[in-house]
Amino acid sequence: MSKNKLNLTLPPGVADNQQPVSPSAPLSAASDAGCDKLSVASLQEQLDRVGMDDEQRKRMELFLCQKEKIGGELSDADFEKMKDGELGAGNGGVVMKVKHKSSGLIMARKLIHLEVKPAIKKQIIRELKILHECNHAHIVGFYGAFYSDGEISICMEYMDGGSLDLILQKTRIPEPMLGTITAAVVKGLIYLREQHSIIHRDVKPSNILVNSAGEIKICDFGVSGQLIDSMANSFVGTRSYMSPERLQGTQYTLQSDIWSLGLSLVEMAIGMYPIPAPDAKTLASIFGPRSQATETIENIEGDVFANGNGPRPMAIFELLDYIVNEPPPTLPAGIFSDAFKDFVDRCLKKNPNERGDFKMLMDHQWIKKAESEPVDIAGWVCKIKGLTPTTPTRMASNSAS
Repeated sequence: MSKNKLNLTLPPGVADNQQPVSPSAPLSAASDAGCDKLSVASLQEQLDRVGMDDEQRKRMELFLCQKEKIGGELSDADFEKMKDGELGAGNGGVVMKVKHKSSGLIMARKLIHLEVKPAIKKQIIRELKILHECNHAHIVGFYGAFYSDGEISICMEYMDGGSLDLILQKTRIPEPMLGTITAAVVKGLIYLREQHSIIHRDVKPSNILVNSAGEIKICDFGVSGQLIDSMANSFVGTRSYMSPERLQGTQYTLQSDIWSLGLSLVEMAIGMYPIPAPDAKTLASIFGPRSQATETIENIEGDVFANGNGPRPMAIFELLDYIVNEPPPTLPAGIFSDAFKDFVDRCLKKNPNERGDFKMLMDHQWIKKAESEPVDIAGWVCKIKGLTPTTPTRMASNSAS
């Protein structure tokens, strides 16, 4: 069953795991961060252009001030490993928690092993420098990139909550949280497209990061064509978030990212990769005999998760064939709100021309509701991960439970 009868395309080798970003320090620290070299007028203009609120603006200013402490090009000698060093590993790379010696900043360092010519290495580092210009509340911060001992290092903010695929190893993600997370992800994708003409190309739970300050940021977007090409044969795994049209060789578009977002939402909502579709027995093991139409943050606790008890795993080309030829995933009826189900269905249209665009997604009633009813992301992250909140949270009293 693993034969590639349809000449389908393997997913790109963009490294699978995440580069967490550090929870922002107390906002009052911004005045002490040493920002003399920053152009205040230029910074204000940039932040105004991307529409950040006051708190997001302060956090971004703090990050840029901290980044200014580093100065110059980074190198392997600038870092020391930390005890809880490895944050994750995936296709083509590993992510390490490191400390920048001179500044004391904690970072996430992604190491990607590449056997390419020196000219290609230089081009990749050059292309990655555009990440310095990607400054947004929902984009992981970038400190720099360099080549050392056969590996490209990409140094980013450290997110103490990690990526959503790691949270999925502990629990499903409640619909109210997913609404807020989705709004943040779509805003980040819109920023990349409108301000930098960048398409993400690898939207999935492992590339969505959270922290104890309640921040939500996306990472691992495709800014370096050479890096993508150099890693094209590194895919190893049993999951694909690629859209049907991409698997058939068509050009990557924004609609492809929207498919990946929809598939990720189904996975995060039900707690398991949704291809092939889980059967009734598997759904019952996850949700039980529920009849309520909408779940809450509270009633998700105590669920039984499938964790491999669902449909048999597919060989990779069998999986790709399924994505192209079988009906798209959908949320089970009777568990989630009609608005959430409609949002997902619009993302997962097989025909990309029928799929929602970014404007439609942001105007959707499910996102509007999420933005009008804020949830305690910080408290939720702290409770799941056993962290101490860096900002006041409604769940703070329960964070250790």
